[in-house]
Amino acid sequence: MKAPGFLNALRAFEASARHQSFSGAAAELSVTPAAVGQLVRSLEDWLDTPLFHRAASGRNRLTPTEAAERALPDIKAGFDRLNIGLSRLREGPRSSVLTVTMSPAFAAKWLLPRIENFQAHCPEVDLRIDTNLRLLDFAAQGIDVGVRYGRGVWPGLVSEKLMDEQIYPVCSPDWLAVHGPLAAPADLAGKTLIHDLSVDTRIGFASWSNWLSCVGATSVDATRGMQVNNSAAVLQSAIDGQGVALARSVMARDDVAGGRLVRLFPELTVASELAYYIVYRVECASVQKVQAFRQWLTQEATLV
Repeated sequence: MKAPGFLNALRAFEASARHQSFSGAAAELSVTPAAVGQLVRSLEDWLDTPLFHRAASGRNRLTPTEAAERALPDIKAGFDRLNIGLSRLREGPRSSVLTVTMSPAFAAKWLLPRIENFQAHCPEVDLRIDTNLRLLDFAAQGIDVGVRYGRGVWPGLVSEKLMDEQIYPVCSPDWLAVHGPLAAPADLAGKTLIHDLSVDTRIGFASWSNWLSCVGATSVDATRGMQVNNSAAVLQSAIDGQGVALARSVMARDDVAGGRLVRLFPELTVASELAYYIVYRVECASVQKVQAFRQWLTQEATLV
């Protein structure tokens, strides 16, 4: 089977599996159901194996075979990559848009306060920032580069460590003036603790329970307090005097430096198990705008 015919047959097979019918695939591909059926049969002949069997409950419903089910995710991913590649070709060699993904909190507390430095350094690049807590499919979503927080391993992506961080409690100066002094972590007993629900402690994100255990303050009830599902809002709650937040140093650094937050017990250092990483697809490594953004991120991280 020649390359163009092979691709057409694969597309017909993938569409037929999604729609569970030749007619549904035909409507999507703007051909006749007979043409779709012929393409699928040609692929079956070339592979010497059936790709569909009909369900007993519906004469016209197509159900993929077990082998077809295993292959479909990779075939779909391949077409997604091809479509992205075609989009890149249409953009031309001088496309100025750089699509970047990161968490909403990292964007708000770290990236955006510094982004004018990148724009001054690379005025020809137009940033498109996708803030998302979900781990996006870079190829399918057309993401060029991102910043992720974790252990540095994400399938299909190259990762470069950007920053380590520490975990420590913070509160507003006004709150401390009313509820202090706090000489030791045990003094947090009975105080309002602000919990971050946007992080998954099962994969290493710090929690009040973890931190109090690390510093030996096991008598403090780590289950009580305010619960917030956004890391930036957790810090804002502390700034507003709602209680004591467990901060990640990268996110809280500017607020501490600006006096909006006070770090409690600075003599105690608890390192996070996780770190921030620059992540990108290997095929994007040599793209000039991706290289420029990676270099700028690394430079900014050394300044904090």
